[in-house]
Amino acid sequence: MNRLLAHAVLFSAFLCSSAPAFALDKVTFATNWRAEAEHGGFYQAVADGTYAKYGLDVTILQGGPQVNNRLLLAAGRIDFDMGANMIQAFDAAQQGIPIVAIASMFQKDPIVLLSHPDAGFDKFTDLPKATAFIGKDALVSVYQWLKATYGFSEDKIKPYNFNAAPFLADKNSIEQGYATSEPYEIEREGHFKPNVFLLADYGYDSYSTTIEARRDLIEKNPDLVQRFVDASIIGWYHYIYGDNHAANALIKKDNPDINDELLAYSVKKLREAGIVDSGDSLTLGIGAMTDQRMKSFFDKMVAAGLFKPDLDYKRGYSLVFVNKGVGLDQRPKP
Repeated sequence: MNRLLAHAVLFSAFLCSSAPAFALDKVTFATNWRAEAEHGGFYQAVADGTYAKYGLDVTILQGGPQVNNRLLLAAGRIDFDMGANMIQAFDAAQQGIPIVAIASMFQKDPIVLLSHPDAGFDKFTDLPKATAFIGKDALVSVYQWLKATYGFSEDKIKPYNFNAAPFLADKNSIEQGYATSEPYEIEREGHFKPNVFLLADYGYDSYSTTIEARRDLIEKNPDLVQRFVDASIIGWYHYIYGDNHAANALIKKDNPDINDELLAYSVKKLREAGIVDSGDSLTLGIGAMTDQRMKSFFDKMVAAGLFKPDLDYKRGYSLVFVNKGVGLDQRPKP
């Protein structure tokens, strides 16, 4: 009898071991730049198995200066992409492009203006007087808001090509950047701490680092979309509050030019400035977006001349997949 029972147990074990494993849904997510800490939550969800727990096999496709992954999304070549800000989402609505922002991993856009200390540009109101190193994308977007709101002018513009040398050489200049990277580079190359003005603190209330999806995927497979959003949110909690070494290893594998010091600096700034977790996300969870905030930013972009007031801008985003409190229990207790 015992021998028969043993054979039955072995046969049952054989059946279990030979059964096919549960297949994960393959998903491709494209970023908008080379791998960096600003993408850390997504890499974290790969590294610590969060995506797999949500039934997803996620491939992260890097962006870069010569890459436009939003085109791949629009063409159906990838499943999700990372949007830079809500101007892109409003523009998609204006152009009739079926791309929708479905979550915002950053509550604050990390874009900053930098100035030299003790050069007469220590207050935000001083900055319009300075020569401004501004890139092409920022010139037609955020700089138009600066013109309309704070009196900046285009006659002081010089091109910014992601090279700090011209700014370092001219104390009467300002430079665009991101709170998580350019101040670090200025300190390293210029051996001084620049003044850092986070535009989100001066009324530029765009969401940033959004997750975008095609409208047809949202309609046909909302469960897949929800799982990707939820797992990405958990990944961001783990990345900024937990052990992110494995995620950073994946980031460095994709982008060998980045180093541990910059990654640590970036994560510190993401926390300090509340870029990922502040405002609405404190109660609604990371990824939070609201209609009120969207209207506020849209109205500002209308005033800056970027959009017509009758645009149906709400077609550019959806609140269906966020504001559910996912991951709130992952935040460290005070």
